[in-house]
Amino acid sequence: MTTNKTHDLHDFMRQISDQMAAEYERIEKRAIADPGTAGDQGEENWAALLRDWLPTYYHVVTKGRIIGQDGNTSPQIDIIVLKSCYPHKLLNTKLYLAGGVAAAFECKTTLKATHIAKAVENCAKIKKLCPERSGTPYKELHSPIVFGLLAHSHNWKGEKARPEQNVEKRLIQEDEKHVNHPRQQLDLLCVADLGTWTSSIITFLGPCNLPSSKADICGPSGSALTAYIGNTRRHESQSLHFKPIGVLISYLSQKLAWEDVLIRDLADYYRITNIAGAGTGTTRSWPSTIYSEDIRPRVETGHLSNGVFWDEWSVHFE
Repeated sequence: MTTNKTHDLHDFMRQISDQMAAEYERIEKRAIADPGTAGDQGEENWAALLRDWLPTYYHVVTKGRIIGQDGNTSPQIDIIVLKSCYPHKLLNTKLYLAGGVAAAFECKTTLKATHIAKAVENCAKIKKLCPERSGTPYKELHSPIVFGLLAHSHNWKGEKARPEQNVEKRLIQEDEKHVNHPRQQLDLLCVADLGTWTSSIITFLGPCNLPSSKADICGPSGSALTAYIGNTRRHESQSLHFKPIGVLISYLSQKLAWEDVLIRDLADYYRITNIAGAGTGTTRSWPSTIYSEDIRPRVETGHLSNGVFWDEWSVHFE
């Protein structure tokens, strides 16, 4: 149900969105003459936003690569968010240790379909730099590095254009092409004047205790579901105060909070005040073979699944 109730946070999201729109207009005036500088200015806009809204103990740096334990490196990344434990000596090396990276983002001034394709491909590469984790469904389905694509605006501006559908369609296509495991999924895509798409992972659907001949009654055969949830103004139940940047701040805080206990209270606050609004998406199913041999039987029998307790931070598969 659409809500008219306001909160100061909604006003902050509107102010940030207005500032981002003004910056986009300013940058675009000189983009043709000097596209390199325009791109750098756009990155600085997003870096400044992250510095303003993430806890101060995170280090937000620009233009660098991530190096895995095996010495392999990522493509160059526009923005990297480093953990509070990151060695001060290495903050300006432009080659950042994967174990100290909390999040990373590619930035575009005007989003194009090819940007989505490249971001999904790079996301899978970057998340492969981290060792595969085991022991709980959450660890096995999620990478410790959050990866996203940030853009001021988009290039689908024609009268009959359908930008929301274009973004969702391309996300799904590229996900099927490059993502071989849920942990490789792109975590978020934010277009400041359009919407934000975020990853969603459901641990388990069943169990299904029906005979195999009737197993289709239980729905998809996969034990897990992934989706890109699109929060846009076109959602029928959208809040009147909805801003895509609100989704970015709320969702990023929640993703970081699974790895960082200190930010959990703030992440809960953002969720309860609903600065993210409402969204919907199309699911992709996965077989139980995505889990390790230790975890798979417990997932298949329903002993480990989503939504067991109200408090999302205390569910027993964390």
